[in-house]
Amino acid sequence: MDSPLFANRLLREPLFHFAVLGALLFGIDHFAASRKDDPHTIIVDAAVDQASARMFREAKGREPSEADQTILRQRWIDNEVLYREGLALRVDQGDPTIRERVIFKSLNVIEASLTLPKLDEAGLRAYFEAHKAKYGEPARLDFLEAVLASDANDEAVAGFVAALNGGAQNSDARSGLRVYKGRPRDNVVQAFGAEFTSALEQSPVGTWRAIKSPEGLRVVRLDALQAARPVEFERVRGEVLQDWKDAELIELRTKAVRDVSKKYTVQLAGAGR
Repeated sequence: MDSPLFANRLLREPLFHFAVLGALLFGIDHFAASRKDDPHTIIVDAAVDQASARMFREAKGREPSEADQTILRQRWIDNEVLYREGLALRVDQGDPTIRERVIFKSLNVIEASLTLPKLDEAGLRAYFEAHKAKYGEPARLDFLEAVLASDANDEAVAGFVAALNGGAQNSDARSGLRVYKGRPRDNVVQAFGAEFTSALEQSPVGTWRAIKSPEGLRVVRLDALQAARPVEFERVRGEVLQDWKDAELIELRTKAVRDVSKKYTVQLAGAGR
């Protein structure tokens, strides 16, 4: 196989790793509940993928990519393993109809046996250096995008760019204007792609350009580029330590669940989008 402060706090919750995408799939439990043939056989069919894709669209506002679908499917399998383990351990007592609570109780049982490895100061500093871009103030970009009202070929886009650089009003009836102010670099990469972001960063300030993105050419103008400002390790040591613990716990928990899942047979019965 977009992030405000609240999301950052959620990422620190020990169970959030399994809940973040798995929660989208709790509504699919009737597919699993209807399969009582072999408790050690997990069948993933097209209905599972279709339901997870629909819930992904409702949550994210876009179609899941192949990579997204693979993650969703694996999360569903992980949750199904945890659910069946929870039933076997009888942690459903008192919560017979609440699938997600059984999953969380089962995960708690697994998590209770996990032990974080030892970490010395040198190891913590090495983790900080490897993830340094996450801390401090990120690089930010100010830019404009002039959006043509209708699809245009490369020649028409080039003419539009030349007209804008020649002083034409970008509020022209043929286009609309989008303003991006102080956008963190990672946010721009997520929205427009790494190649687009690199090309935009290298653009002359105040000059309109047509830059390729995954969705096609975009007519943009870089207005300001603020370099990333690193932070000293001592200022964020506590945050780094918590991030390391979270990352290690996620890895240990995932491995533990996958080890448990070896007792199950997963069958793909017409799964796929």
